[in-house]
Amino acid sequence: MSETANRAIIDLSALRANYDLARELADGRDVISVVKADAYGHGAADVARCLESAGCRRLAVMTPAEGCGLREAGSEAQILVLGGLGDAGEARLAGEYGLTPAIHNPEGLGWAREAAAARADGALPVHLELDTGMRRMGSDSGGALELAEAIAADPQLELDGTYTHFASADSPDVASALEQLQLFRQFLEALEARGVSPGLIHAANSSALWAGPGLLGALPEATAVRPGLMLYGARTALHEDPDRRLRPVMSVRTRVAALRSLSPGEAVGYGSTWRADRPTRIATLSIGYADGVLRSLSNRGEVWLAGARRPLVGRVSMDSVTVAVDDPEVRLAVGDPASFFGASPEGGAGIAVEEQAEAAGTLAYELLIRVGDRLPRVPLEGA
Repeated sequence: MSETANRAIIDLSALRANYDLARELADGRDVISVVKADAYGHGAADVARCLESAGCRRLAVMTPAEGCGLREAGSEAQILVLGGLGDAGEARLAGEYGLTPAIHNPEGLGWAREAAAARADGALPVHLELDTGMRRMGSDSGGALELAEAIAADPQLELDGTYTHFASADSPDVASALEQLQLFRQFLEALEARGVSPGLIHAANSSALWAGPGLLGALPEATAVRPGLMLYGARTALHEDPDRRLRPVMSVRTRVAALRSLSPGEAVGYGSTWRADRPTRIATLSIGYADGVLRSLSNRGEVWLAGARRPLVGRVSMDSVTVAVDDPEVRLAVGDPASFFGASPEGGAGIAVEEQAEAAGTLAYELLIRVGDRLPRVPLEGA
């Protein structure tokens, strides 16, 4: 593969550094590393392997299929399936592959029992989700108490963890998250009154870790945290990580496929949505919305090219974008490297994925997982 071929470089040293930072912020609590959606687009097998080598003992995915893929890639960590189980096939896989399903409702409990029956030996560990305000998954307090007691009474099952999920921990005002924690603590007290051990207790996501003692200290019972986005070097909100301690893990690289010079008034791309107002060179890059450059970045986004930020002009196409370079002193050639987000080809900071996402009107989460399969993930040390 040439140095300028389209690819997504995955900096494993940055991933390890971010994991170490999560452990530091977790202050002695276990770290459950979230690697769902192919590790947020970074390549779950390589990411899991790297995290486990750094000491991570617990991973989280959304579906049993994701968990099975990690097992087949050699993962020996506990794999928490946040989405739970939904049918007999998923139950069989969970049992055979040694997965730890979340339970949200009585139906999920039934499938967990099916998974336990398919398990080679020992009780099946499960986690119970309490809905404290997200109102998406999990059970309310009354239903969760019944589930917890049923799990505790079943010799085939082990309540290995109890958790909730924040709706707005990324807000500068954590009042609503504190209200959720109050409900969670009341539930934990109810479990204790019934003699049911909750196992691992976890609520904190990446944003809650950045909030620090204001949220972590409000749940002193917590024994684990669940970072996701921060592991990949991105922030959920701009007020997080003010010292920029996170290191971006993914850098999306492409190359100049063609160059041409435009005179004032000449247009570029479908619909002629951009016209030059001065003599301008146009660099066509061989990357488009099939590769994750959202169409909403048309005439709005930037790329890093020839040592600086350059504006995307014209509409983003399926396979290409066009970039304006109006400084005649800048040297350009076909084959020159460019970066959509992440570290620059020269090794500098480049354009942060959060910046590109803001220009696209979305979140870093979406931009990361939209990076297409045509771009191979290339894991490197110190990329």
